[in-house]
Amino acid sequence: MSENNNGLRQESQNLLIFIWQKRKIILIVSALAFVASIIVSLLMTPMFKSTAIVFPTATSTVSFSEQRNAKASSMDFGEEEQAEQLLQILQSSRIRNRIVQRFNLFEHYEIGMDDPNKNFKLGKEYNSHIQFSRTRYGSIEIDVSDRDKELAAEIANKIVQLIDTVKNEMIKERTLPAFDINKRKKQMLEDEMAEILLEMDSLSQMGVVSIEGRANLFSAYNQSKNPEDRNFFKKQIDKNLIYGARFDGLENLRDERIIKLTKFEDSYEQSESDANALFNHKFVVEDAVVADKKDKPKRMIVVFISTMGAFFFIVFALLVKERIAELRKVA
Repeated sequence: MSENNNGLRQESQNLLIFIWQKRKIILIVSALAFVASIIVSLLMTPMFKSTAIVFPTATSTVSFSEQRNAKASSMDFGEEEQAEQLLQILQSSRIRNRIVQRFNLFEHYEIGMDDPNKNFKLGKEYNSHIQFSRTRYGSIEIDVSDRDKELAAEIANKIVQLIDTVKNEMIKERTLPAFDINKRKKQMLEDEMAEILLEMDSLSQMGVVSIEGRANLFSAYNQSKNPEDRNFFKKQIDKNLIYGARFDGLENLRDERIIKLTKFEDSYEQSESDANALFNHKFVVEDAVVADKKDKPKRMIVVFISTMGAFFFIVFALLVKERIAELRKVA
C-alpha cells in the first residue's frame, strides 16, 4: 500500500516538474485561449429568457350530473394526468405553427423559405428557444429565450393564450358531432310527440275519450231519459268502441315519449354545453415579463471553461509529444 502511495506521489511530482519545465508554452497557450475566449464571449449574442407558469384545470366542462360535479370541479387544479395532457398540447404542431406564423419565425431565425431543409432547421431553432417542462409542484413552465427580450415575453404570453384556443378546437372536433347526434335525436323525439298529439287531438275532436271518459259515457247513456240524448251517447260510444283502443295506445306512447324526453334532457344539455361553451383550461400562475438581464451567455463561465480546457489540452499534448520522443529514442 505504501509502495503505491509512493508511486503516485512520485508521478505527481514528475508531472509538476514537467509542467514547470514547459511553463512558458503552457502559459502562452492558456493566455491566448483566455484572450480568445473573452473576444468570443463578447461577440456572442446575448439571450434573454422570459418564463410563464400555468396550472392545468381539473375539468374542462360544465357538468349537469351530480356525480361528475362531485368528482371534479371547475375550480380544482389539475393533477399529473392533466399536466401531462397540457404538456403534450404545448409541444404540438397546433401551437408551434401558430407561433411561427404569428411572429414570422422563419425570418426571425434567418431561415430562407427556399431552403430545402427549412422545416428541419425551424424545428431545431424552435426547440432550442422555446421549452416546456413540469415543475415539482405539478405546474407547467414555459421558457422562451431570444435575442429580443420583448419578443421572448410576447411569445411566452401568446403560447399561454393559445392553450385555450387549441384545446377548445380539439374538444369541438369531438363534441360538435356528438351534439349534432343528440340534436337530431331530440328533434326526432319531439316530432314523434307532435304526431302523437296531433292524432290524439284529431280523435278527441271526433269524440274519442280516455278510459275514464268512456266509463262516464256508458253511465250517461244509461241515465239518459229522452231518445235524443240516448242517440247522442250511443253514437259517441260507438266511436269510442272503434277508436278507443287506438286512443289508449296513443296515450301510452305519449307517456313513454314524455319520460324519454325528460331523461334525454340532461344528455342533450350536456352535449350542447360541451359543444358551444369556450372554457378556460388553465390557471395562470405567472405571466411572462420582459427580462431586464440576459440569461446567457455567462461570459465568466465561458472564459473559465475555455481557458482551463486550453490548459489541460496543451499539457496533455506536451505529455504525448514527450512520450513519443522517448519511444523513438528507445526504438
